Amino acid sequence: MPAQSAPGPHSPPGPNTSPTPSPNSPTAHSHPTQPPTSPAPTAASPASSSTSATAPPPPSPPPPPPTRTMRTRSMAGISKPKIPFNLNVSTFEPLPRNPSEALANPTWYRAMTDEFTALIENNTWELVPRQPSMNVIRCIWLFKHKTKSDGSLERYKARLVCDGRSQQVGIDCDETFSPVVKPATIRTVLTIATHHGWDISQLDVKNAFLHGHLSETVYMHQPMGFRDPRFPDHVCRLKRSLYGLKQAPRAWYQRFTDFVTTIGFRHSVCDHSLFIYHHGSDVAYLLLYVDDIILTTSSTGLKQTLMQQLAREFAMKDLGPLTYFLGISVQRDNNGLFLSQTKYAHEILQRAKMSDCNSCHTPVDTSAKLGANAGDPVSDPTHFRSLAGALQYLTFTRPDISYAVQQVCMHMHDPRIEHLNALKRILRYIKGTIAMGLHIRPSPVTSLVSYTDADWAGCPDTRRSTSGYCVFLGDNLISWSSKRQSTISRSSAEAEYRGVAHVVAEICWIRNLLLELHRPLSRTSLVYCDNVSAIYLSGNPVQHQRTKHIEIDIHFVREKVQLGQVRVLHVPSRYQVADIFTKGLPRILFDEFRSSLSIRDPPP
Repeated sequence: MPAQSAPGPHSPPGPNTSPTPSPNSPTAHSHPTQPPTSPAPTAASPASSSTSATAPPPPSPPPPPPTRTMRTRSMAGISKPKIPFNLNVSTFEPLPRNPSEALANPTWYRAMTDEFTALIENNTWELVPRQPSMNVIRCIWLFKHKTKSDGSLERYKARLVCDGRSQQVGIDCDETFSPVVKPATIRTVLTIATHHGWDISQLDVKNAFLHGHLSETVYMHQPMGFRDPRFPDHVCRLKRSLYGLKQAPRAWYQRFTDFVTTIGFRHSVCDHSLFIYHHGSDVAYLLLYVDDIILTTSSTGLKQTLMQQLAREFAMKDLGPLTYFLGISVQRDNNGLFLSQTKYAHEILQRAKMSDCNSCHTPVDTSAKLGANAGDPVSDPTHFRSLAGALQYLTFTRPDISYAVQQVCMHMHDPRIEHLNALKRILRYIKGTIAMGLHIRPSPVTSLVSYTDADWAGCPDTRRSTSGYCVFLGDNLISWSSKRQSTISRSSAEAEYRGVAHVVAEICWIRNLLLELHRPLSRTSLVYCDNVSAIYLSGNPVQHQRTKHIEIDIHFVREKVQLGQVRVLHVPSRYQVADIFTKGLPRILFDEFRSSLSIRDPPP
């Protein structure tokens, strides 16, 4: 009978499988000199398995380490800067919500006392019994943190003002207009001072409006917290002007003008807030903007003499070299002046809640102008108007946003969603160029060069044209404009010619201003225009049907051309810098024209 194969280790025992002999059986010890023959192992006998000649199975390998299924930012090289918490606590006393809260605070009470003492020492009012026929106006306490240009605290300011809204014209107020210096005048004077290397100083008049004399009879309630205990029911009869009165700026301007004319100054005819001192080789220019004063002199001795004379009449303080004026930061180095409104721009972004917005490269796109009915009305038109008005003042040092701001401001009466989006685009552009400003370099003031352009019938609602110009004194930009024309032009030549007439009028004003500043121009002023027909009309006396209705502009420009004061020349559209004031431009062209306007980053 053939032998059967041994079952596997996991096979059940077969019926013919022999059992393993017991170690006590005689057959286990029948041949002690020979090792016993091991039969095939069977699953039925564990003992036979342990003594089997077959090797045990190898041990299983260790399990592999766990594989990472999550990929972190650090593995991808993405890191986020750590911003430490600002644990600095502001040391500013908070602004009081009402006079009672200010009176209970020692810091603000001290500021109120200083203001009241200054008013009493200035003999601002006298107490008189109240009569039923008197129109008595209210007085209000205003509180402010007066800060330096770097944002640090200078002092706590409390000011007592009148509520001029209750004044009645013809009873306690009459003329209220007061001139302020024009921005082009400021830039012209700074250009001249930079060219000659003159010192430019900033002056401050303490309580400037209190120096003005009133010609009208005005009654005011006694200030809260400082009522006279002897005459609690009396009212104040004002003897000097006070902040808040409708005629206060005019009274201060008249008072200041009357005095400076006695010490050798004369006010300019072109700008009544410019005062000129010229005696031999001594020259001084004084610019007045309400109560802020800029003084530039040809010598240090002349400056000290004028300062002493002004300090004897007014509470005048010399703030040193011009660094911060009307919210404009001024940096001076060997390359000239750098004017910027970075702090003011930050405030606008915070007001719009766009401090962390993404920036864009141009303030306006290249598409067509927005119409009056572009989208639904905005939910808060007052906020829109506030931001648009704030952007208008930012154009003092940022002519690159003049056109975009002009387009937005045309819709302040009924702002729509698309108008708000256009305003936000301007703010995004400001976010990316917030440090930029206007550079005034030392340059000869012997020539006037201007560029003018018009976008014919660009307004989709009225089909009026938009004209713009810029004027350079030497290498420095001193005047610019972006404005919609007041009438409809029947041709592109007419629109361009109206733009030429606008810039020629501005040039004539600047030439007269330079004449009063004793810096007359001997060269002809150049006007560059990219319309050949407009250039032809400026020098050709031929009249025809298409130009009858603009005859006044034609005669005005031709007269200046014939006198040799102005010359109109052609410039290719590729180099027409004034395009930045009339339309949206591609980024490359916009950056080039912006650089031509001396809009640059601050000096290192």
